Amino acid sequence: MIAELTETHATALSGLLGVLRSRNLDDAAARVTAVELAVTALVELRAETERDQAVAEEPAGQAFPRLADSLRPLVRYSPVRLELGAPDSGRPLAADVAHGARAVVRAVLLTVLEQDTVGRVHVGWSVSEGKLRATVGDDGPGEISACTLGPQRVDERLAALGGRLDVDAVPGWGTTVTAKIPLGAPEIAPTEPLGSLGARELEVLRHLARGHRNRVIAQELHISESRVKFHAANILTKLGVASRGEASALFHAVA
Repeated sequence: MIAELTETHATALSGLLGVLRSRNLDDAAARVTAVELAVTALVELRAETERDQAVAEEPAGQAFPRLADSLRPLVRYSPVRLELGAPDSGRPLAADVAHGARAVVRAVLLTVLEQDTVGRVHVGWSVSEGKLRATVGDDGPGEISACTLGPQRVDERLAALGGRLDVDAVPGWGTTVTAKIPLGAPEIAPTEPLGSLGARELEVLRHLARGHRNRVIAQELHISESRVKFHAANILTKLGVASRGEASALFHAVA
């Protein structure tokens, strides 16, 4: 949620800068447009916060339009043409997956737009084989790499979701960045003491075993504190223990 709000702020500021730097608007028009953008951003930010507090899952068909709405201001006053490919699936996405995918795409797009010779950018989502694939492809110089995206913390955000990033750059032809995020926990042999836990529950349990509180865990995994409590309750139920201390002791015993 924090990452999502940060990216929303960055999007609003980038949109304002685009207006103020535009050579197609005079001072008066730029001022009016900037005020309209700022007011709209504030309204959307408040609505976003309310939605984040209420929604635990989002259908892919609804999550992508929210992304599209946040991307359009970035290219509104630039010569770059933005093409959008919505997912052909109504499968529900966990809120942290939807948030993470949107944050990653926005971060990648901001990096793409820093290039001088980009004329077209395609952003698409697809859901298949238990994964969400988010792609950002451009027709730029083909010089973007995983290191280029380092300052945007893309790898960290994906790692928290068990995802990975692929960068395919062809000099002179452009770059395609693909983020793959699993929608379900990988299967673990049931004979293992922790085999009944999902990937995200294991991550939460690791933090519990280190004595971390809900707020710290939420910040580390980029999820809400209520989501941490939900995972913690599931962990106790699946392990058949009565307290977080017992769950932590079991984790240390088998780690």
